[in-house]
Amino acid sequence: MDFWQFLLQLKIVFKILVANMSYNFNPFKQKIKDVTEWLQMEFKGIRTGRATPTLLDGVEVLSYGARMAINQVGTISVEDAKTLRVVPWDASQVKEIEKAITIANLGLSVVTDDKGLRVIFPDLTAERRDSIIKIARQRLEDAKISLRQERDKVWHDIQEKERAKEIAEDDKFRFKDEMEKLVIEAQKKFEEMTNKKEAEIKS
Repeated sequence: MDFWQFLLQLKIVFKILVANMSYNFNPFKQKIKDVTEWLQMEFKGIRTGRATPTLLDGVEVLSYGARMAINQVGTISVEDAKTLRVVPWDASQVKEIEKAITIANLGLSVVTDDKGLRVIFPDLTAERRDSIIKIARQRLEDAKISLRQERDKVWHDIQEKERAKEIAEDDKFRFKDEMEKLVIEAQKKFEEMTNKKEAEIKS
């Protein structure tokens, strides 16, 4: 094999290696997952007109010197369309649970009785529904901004690798296309979640 044949084969091998290169999108996918979970939690905290146990997920009760979620100190069940029933495992915790829900300022009424607590969801006015929808839309925009920021970081990293000759120019644009597909899928998921929340608010 002469020198030029060797160079030709080396070039072919290099092209194969470059063609098989891949970019590690796992950290970006994890970021997308984190933003999606954040948006889900934000939507859980936005009150609709229906009694929903998940609305109390973020409420913490001071129990025996430690802060604990309500579902860790008692049971939560739906009594009717507008009422949740909270039954603490220790009756002495009723006042602390009532205090925690009141401090959380969720716009709910709390009534205690011999069984525990009744958490009442007041009816929503049309004006209040519109306000809540605006809040949901703002949370959607916050999620999109976070996604764009992460996207920009990945695109910057891809360009840096291309400038450092770690990847070929063709790969740079191939990776960009893969990145954009992930972004589009995430944005679609965000929109679906928001539309579902709006439907709940309007119902």
